Amino acid sequence: MKNTLLILIKNPRPGYVKTRLARTVGDEAALRIYRYLLGKTRVAAQGVRAERVLCYSDVVETNDNWPEADFIKTTQAPGDLGARMAASFQSAFDKGAEKAVIIGSDCPALTGALLQRAFDALDHSDFVLGPTPDGGYYLLGMRHFDETVFQNIEWSTDSVRAHTLDRIAAAGKTCALMPVLSDVDTEEDWLAYTRSAE
Repeated sequence: MKNTLLILIKNPRPGYVKTRLARTVGDEAALRIYRYLLGKTRVAAQGVRAERVLCYSDVVETNDNWPEADFIKTTQAPGDLGARMAASFQSAFDKGAEKAVIIGSDCPALTGALLQRAFDALDHSDFVLGPTPDGGYYLLGMRHFDETVFQNIEWSTDSVRAHTLDRIAAAGKTCALMPVLSDVDTEEDWLAYTRSAE
Protein backbone atom coordinates (compact mmCIF):
# COMPACT_ATOMS: atom_id res chain seq x y z
CA MET A 1 0.00 0.00 0.00
CA LYS A 2 1.51 3.31 -1.08
CA ASN A 3 2.06 5.71 1.80
CA THR A 4 2.79 9.36 1.05
CA LEU A 5 4.13 11.76 3.66
CA LEU A 6 3.54 15.43 2.88
CA ILE A 7 5.78 17.96 4.65
CA LEU A 8 4.93 21.66 4.48
CA ILE A 9 7.82 23.98 5.29
CA LYS A 10 8.74 27.61 4.83
CA ASN A 11 11.90 28.54 2.99
CA PRO A 12 14.19 29.44 5.91
CA ARG A 13 15.10 33.09 5.87
CA PRO A 14 15.14 35.78 8.57
CA GLY A 15 11.96 37.79 9.08
CA TYR A 16 9.87 35.16 7.30
CA VAL A 17 9.77 32.16 9.65
CA LYS A 18 8.39 31.76 13.18
CA THR A 19 7.14 35.35 13.25
CA ARG A 20 5.33 34.97 16.59
CA LEU A 21 8.52 33.60 18.11
CA ALA A 22 10.58 36.35 16.48
CA ARG A 23 8.55 39.05 18.25
CA THR A 24 10.35 38.21 21.49
CA VAL A 25 13.59 36.51 20.46
CA GLY A 26 14.39 38.41 17.25
CA ASP A 27 14.55 37.31 13.62
CA GLU A 28 17.99 35.69 13.73
CA ALA A 29 17.24 33.59 16.82
CA ALA A 30 13.88 32.60 15.35
CA LEU A 31 15.63 31.46 12.18
CA ARG A 32 18.13 29.37 14.18
CA ILE A 33 15.28 27.74 16.08
CA TYR A 34 13.40 27.12 12.84
CA ARG A 35 16.43 25.44 11.29
CA TYR A 36 16.60 23.22 14.39
CA LEU A 37 12.92 22.33 13.99
CA LEU A 38 13.49 21.55 10.32
CA GLY A 39 16.28 19.17 11.32
CA LYS A 40 14.05 17.35 13.79
CA THR A 41 11.29 17.12 11.17
CA ARG A 42 13.70 15.75 8.56
CA VAL A 43 14.94 13.00 10.89
CA ALA A 44 11.37 12.01 11.76
CA ALA A 45 10.40 11.94 8.08
CA GLN A 46 13.37 9.78 7.17
CA GLY A 47 12.29 7.29 9.83
CA VAL A 48 9.04 6.25 8.15
CA ARG A 49 8.40 3.94 5.20
CA ALA A 50 6.71 6.29 2.75
CA GLU A 51 7.18 8.42 -0.31
CA ARG A 52 8.19 11.79 1.12
CA VAL A 53 7.05 14.98 -0.60
CA LEU A 54 8.67 18.18 0.67
CA CYS A 55 6.55 21.24 -0.11
CA TYR A 56 8.43 24.55 0.10
CA SER A 57 6.51 27.78 0.64
CA ASP A 58 8.19 29.69 -2.20
CA VAL A 59 10.88 27.97 -4.22
CA VAL A 60 12.42 24.52 -4.33
CA GLU A 61 15.91 24.50 -2.82
CA THR A 62 18.27 21.87 -4.16
CA ASN A 63 21.41 22.60 -2.17
CA ASP A 64 20.02 22.23 1.34
CA ASN A 65 19.86 19.58 4.06
CA TRP A 66 16.96 17.67 2.46
CA PRO A 67 18.54 15.11 0.11
CA GLU A 68 16.85 14.58 -3.24
CA ALA A 69 17.37 10.84 -2.78
CA ASP A 70 14.93 10.89 0.15
CA PHE A 71 12.52 13.70 -0.75
CA ILE A 72 10.47 14.64 -3.78
CA LYS A 73 10.61 18.43 -3.82
CA THR A 74 7.86 20.79 -4.89
CA THR A 75 6.23 24.08 -3.92
CA GLN A 76 2.97 24.67 -2.10
CA ALA A 77 -0.16 25.81 -3.89
CA PRO A 78 -1.34 29.40 -3.31
CA GLY A 79 -3.99 30.25 -0.74
CA ASP A 80 -4.49 29.86 2.99
CA LEU A 81 -3.28 26.88 4.98
CA GLY A 82 -6.40 24.88 4.20
CA ALA A 83 -6.08 25.44 0.47
CA ARG A 84 -2.40 24.51 0.54
CA MET A 85 -3.02 21.30 2.51
CA ALA A 86 -5.97 20.34 0.32
CA ALA A 87 -3.91 20.80 -2.85
CA SER A 88 -1.09 18.68 -1.43
CA PHE A 89 -3.45 15.84 -0.53
CA GLN A 90 -5.21 16.06 -3.91
CA SER A 91 -1.87 15.81 -5.70
CA ALA A 92 -0.77 12.82 -3.58
CA PHE A 93 -3.94 10.85 -4.29
CA ASP A 94 -3.86 11.82 -7.96
CA LYS A 95 -0.36 10.28 -8.09
CA GLY A 96 -1.45 6.98 -6.56
CA ALA A 97 -1.25 7.41 -2.81
CA GLU A 98 -3.46 5.02 -0.87
CA LYS A 99 -2.76 6.68 2.48
CA ALA A 100 -1.47 10.23 2.93
CA VAL A 101 -0.31 12.07 6.04
CA ILE A 102 0.58 15.77 6.24
CA ILE A 103 2.80 17.49 8.80
CA GLY A 104 4.43 20.87 9.23
CA SER A 105 7.77 21.58 10.88
CA ASP A 106 6.75 22.95 14.27
CA CYS A 107 6.59 19.74 16.34
CA PRO A 108 10.05 18.68 17.58
CA ALA A 109 8.67 15.71 19.56
CA LEU A 110 7.41 14.00 16.41
CA THR A 111 9.32 10.82 15.50
CA GLY A 112 9.48 8.35 12.68
CA ALA A 113 7.80 5.76 14.90
CA LEU A 114 4.86 8.09 15.50
CA LEU A 115 4.57 8.79 11.78
CA GLN A 116 4.51 5.06 11.10
CA ARG A 117 1.83 4.69 13.76
CA ALA A 118 -0.25 7.32 11.96
CA PHE A 119 -0.04 5.44 8.67
CA ASP A 120 -0.89 2.18 10.44
CA ALA A 121 -3.96 3.82 12.00
CA LEU A 122 -5.28 4.46 8.50
CA ASP A 123 -5.61 0.70 8.03
CA HIS A 124 -8.62 0.89 10.33
CA SER A 125 -9.77 4.53 10.25
CA ASP A 126 -10.70 6.99 7.51
CA PHE A 127 -8.67 9.76 9.14
CA VAL A 128 -5.93 10.15 11.73
CA LEU A 129 -5.24 13.37 13.64
CA GLY A 130 -2.45 14.41 16.00
CA PRO A 131 -3.74 16.99 18.50
CA THR A 132 -1.79 19.90 19.96
CA PRO A 133 -2.64 21.45 23.36
CA ASP A 134 -3.61 24.77 21.74
CA GLY A 135 -6.60 23.33 19.89
CA GLY A 136 -4.86 22.64 16.58
CA TYR A 137 -3.14 19.61 15.18
CA TYR A 138 0.39 18.66 14.18
CA LEU A 139 -0.61 15.85 11.83
CA LEU A 140 -3.57 14.90 9.66
CA GLY A 141 -3.93 11.80 7.53
CA MET A 142 -6.61 10.28 5.32
CA ARG A 143 -7.31 7.25 3.15
CA HIS A 144 -9.37 9.11 0.58
CA PHE A 145 -9.21 12.75 -0.39
CA ASP A 146 -11.86 14.85 1.36
CA GLU A 147 -11.50 18.61 0.99
CA THR A 148 -14.38 19.38 3.37
CA VAL A 149 -12.03 19.07 6.37
CA PHE A 150 -10.22 22.18 5.12
CA GLN A 151 -13.19 24.36 4.24
CA ASN A 152 -14.46 27.26 6.37
CA ILE A 153 -11.87 26.67 9.08
CA GLU A 154 -10.50 29.68 10.94
CA TRP A 155 -6.82 28.73 10.88
CA SER A 156 -4.43 29.52 13.76
CA THR A 157 -7.25 29.52 16.31
CA ASP A 158 -8.06 27.21 19.20
CA SER A 159 -11.09 25.83 17.33
CA VAL A 160 -9.24 24.23 14.41
CA ARG A 161 -9.15 20.69 15.79
CA ALA A 162 -12.75 20.73 17.06
CA HIS A 163 -14.11 21.99 13.75
CA THR A 164 -12.02 19.47 11.81
CA LEU A 165 -13.30 16.58 13.93
CA ASP A 166 -16.86 17.90 13.52
CA ARG A 167 -16.46 17.79 9.72
CA ILE A 168 -15.15 14.24 9.86
CA ALA A 169 -18.02 13.11 12.07
CA ALA A 170 -20.60 14.90 9.91
CA ALA A 171 -19.33 12.99 6.89
CA GLY A 172 -19.88 9.72 8.76
CA LYS A 173 -16.15 8.96 8.76
CA THR A 174 -13.95 7.55 11.52
CA CYS A 175 -10.87 9.26 12.97
CA ALA A 176 -8.05 7.81 15.05
CA LEU A 177 -6.30 10.16 17.46
CA MET A 178 -2.54 10.25 17.99
CA PRO A 179 -0.86 11.32 21.26
CA VAL A 180 -1.04 15.03 22.13
CA LEU A 181 2.23 16.77 21.22
CA SER A 182 3.19 20.42 21.61
CA ASP A 183 4.31 22.55 18.71
CA VAL A 184 6.60 25.56 18.89
CA ASP A 185 5.00 28.88 17.98
CA THR A 186 6.18 31.22 20.76
CA GLU A 187 9.18 31.75 23.02
CA GLU A 188 7.19 30.15 25.84
CA ASP A 189 6.65 27.05 23.69
CA TRP A 190 10.35 26.89 22.86
CA LEU A 191 11.42 27.23 26.49
CA ALA A 192 8.94 24.54 27.53
CA TYR A 193 10.34 22.21 24.88
CA THR A 194 13.97 22.83 25.83
CA ARG A 195 13.16 22.14 29.48
CA SER A 196 11.39 18.89 28.60
CA ALA A 197 14.25 17.79 26.33
CA GLU A 198 16.94 18.21 29.00
